[in-house]
Parts: sequence; structure tokens; C-alpha cells
Amino acid sequence: MPRYRITLEYDGTTFTGWQSQPDGKAVQDAVTRALLKMSGERVIVRAAGRTDSGVHAMGQVAHFELSKDWEAFRIREALNYHLRPAPAAVLDCAEVDTTFDARFSATARHYLYRILTRRAPPVLDRNRVWPLFASLDADAMHDAAGYLEGHHDFTTFRAAACQAKSPMRTLDRLDVSRVGEEIHIYASARSFLHNQVRSMVGSLKLVGEGKWQPRDMQRALQAVDRTACGPVAPPQGLYLTKVDYGAAGACSPEQSDGDSTEE
Repeated sequence: MPRYRITLEYDGTTFTGWQSQPDGKAVQDAVTRALLKMSGERVIVRAAGRTDSGVHAMGQVAHFELSKDWEAFRIREALNYHLRPAPAAVLDCAEVDTTFDARFSATARHYLYRILTRRAPPVLDRNRVWPLFASLDADAMHDAAGYLEGHHDFTTFRAAACQAKSPMRTLDRLDVSRVGEEIHIYASARSFLHNQVRSMVGSLKLVGEGKWQPRDMQRALQAVDRTACGPVAPPQGLYLTKVDYGAAGACSPEQSDGDSTEE
């Protein structure tokens, strides 16, 4: 059976996350319905990251198999037609080797978190930023972020309900910068724990407000205690921007425990 890889963007505001739900309001449900209308087949669509309710994507990757060959561009066009009016679109489609797995073949996942720091509320970016209505010290936040880069036990920044077998993760990048009236936080790793990105952002916000010093981020990490984490940031400012792939089918120990996503 031919296997296809698609790249998706979606506004997570009205979705209940990626993972299929009984109410049928998840991104996975929308794509599955579109595939059924296109091909007449009920197929399983697997994604690189199970984004949570309210989280957006610029470059989510998924794969599925069909019983017959389709031209990739026809799949893209047909899915975009049948996805309407859901706020989701297929950016590209390609046939891939059957060893390719959107989740387990991924070598890196990249996230962006946007914080709006102006007094006026967002209008055009409503539900797409975290509006704080106050200034934040981006330089202090960037200094604090440096303490989290590298290979660590991220228990402090892991949701209590996280099902990953190990809290050990390697954070390749955590950068903070000011872009006009916004603070942008970039996080990259091969895999993330449940709520890890939003937990880190919530703690960085305390640094930006002056309630924590940058060194307090290191203390929170070393505490290996969920209660040492700041409040978890809301989902609407978070974007899965890109997923990287190396050799198809590659899987590292960090990925094999079944949790490779920020939810």
C-alpha cells in the first residue's frame, strides 16, 4: 500500500487538539473525514506531534496509507477541498517509503511561543498570542532560558499526567527575543514531554516580570519537582512550526517511550 506524507497548518482555536476525540472535533478527525470523502477509505492518520486544544501548527507532519496509488498533488488538492470550512490546510503532499513514520522518524521538533506585551488587547491575533498587557524583560528571560538547554531531567516542567517513561530530554534550543510588541520564545528538541514547552514559558514569564531571577530557572530545573514550576502558559500562543527528518524509520530511545510532543 502506498504511504503518503502531508504537511499541515491549522488554527487550533476550535479544535480539541490533534488526537481524535469522541466529539469528532480534533484535527485528526477532520483529516480522516476528508480522506474518507476523497478515497472512500477509512484510514489511520498519524502525526509528528499530538498538539493540545488551542495549539496551532505551521508545519505539522502526518502520514497515512491508501489502497491504491494517487498523485500527490491530487491528494493535496482534494484534502483542501474536503477540509473546508475547518481552519486547516494541507501545504504539501508526497509519496514516501513505507519505513517513514511521521512520529518516530522525526529528528527534531520546533515550537514558537508568542507573548504580546502591549496594553491594548489583540484583535487580529486574538487566540494566537498570550496577551499580558505589561512589559517583560526579554534579555533576562533569554539568560534564564540558557539554564534549560542541554540534557536534563525535566520533571519540574512535565505535566503530572505525562505518560512518558523517562523525564530525561535534550533541549537543543531555547531562545527568547523581542520582536516589536511581542516576546518570541523558540524551543527545539527531538522530543518534548507533556506540557514541557508551556511549562518553561510560564516560568520564563516570571523572570520577565522580575519575580524570578535568571538563576532561579536553574534552581527550578534542579529541584526535579513539579511544584517548583511557574504557572503553565495558555495554549493559544503556541505553534508547532516545523518537524525535521533524517533517515526514514529512525527512532531514538528518547522517542521510543511514546511521548514525542508538547500537548
